[in-house]
Formats: sequence, structure tokens, C-alpha cells
Amino acid sequence: HNVTGSARVRKADAAISGKEAHGFVLAGVASGGNATVYFEGTNTGVTGQTPGVAFLSTTAGLAQAAAPTVAAQVVQRIGLAVSPTAVNFEPSLPILLA
Repeated sequence: HNVTGSARVRKADAAISGKEAHGFVLAGVASGGNATVYFEGTNTGVTGQTPGVAFLSTTAGLAQAAAPTVAAQVVQRIGLAVSPTAVNFEPSLPILLA
């Protein structure tokens, strides 16, 4: 995301409009540290995925098998879980629930 003209990285979060997923990282990064962000490919830095469609979670930085359903949350398909530890990242446009 953009912070006064500088590119920054933050965890995507379906609970907050404006924090949609644009990419993923394979390793945690300390605040202020440099991050390598991937905008396509397979995210192997995940665990506990259910094979099938993966949605952005309301828990920041995670994916889940079911789309959020509460008003003001964001529904965004982020890809396809191909195993419990791999999601092929292909984000869709986010939809804000009314």
C-alpha cells in the first residue's frame, strides 16, 4: 500500500475495507524491515488449508475456505489451495459486503 508516496507492506485483512490482498510473502518481516512480495505463483508459506477455493480471511494475513458473510467485510478470492501447505495465488477483485 501507499504511505505518503512510499510503498509499504501490511497483512491483508477481510475485516477491513482497503486491506485487500495484492500479493504474498513467504517469510515474516519485522516492522520496518524489507519484504519480498510475490504477485503471482504458489504461496508455500501457509498451513491448514483445505484444498479448493481460498478466500482472504478476517484474521489478518491468512486464507480460509469460506467467504466472509458479515456486513462491511470484504469477500476476495485469493486463489486455489492445492494442498494444506500451498495456495496458487490468483486474486480476484474484492467485494465489500453491505
